[in-house]
Amino acid sequence: MGQKGKLNIKYHPKVKSEDIPRLSSNITVRIENSIKNRLIVNPIKYGFYLRGSLKGYRKLRVGDWRIIYRIVDKEIRIIAIGNRKDVYKFANIRK
Repeated sequence: MGQKGKLNIKYHPKVKSEDIPRLSSNITVRIENSIKNRLIVNPIKYGFYLRGSLKGYRKLRVGDWRIIYRIVDKEIRIIAIGNRKDVYKFANIRK
């Protein structure tokens, strides 16, 4: 069962200014496809809950890369995109 209705994507300003430019072009394509085909379609099914300091947020896995987001009403708020080894550090700073 997915979210009812259309969900909008909202990016933290640093996702566009820092995270996405840091990615290689093939990873950027994979991330964009995952957002379009998985995250927007069913963010609850494909995303996993986070614990600890990021409780209330979810992660979407794309290979070794993670998209950290939160669902608020009809909006998906992406706060960080990055490699699994350091994306949680950025997410904690931006939340």
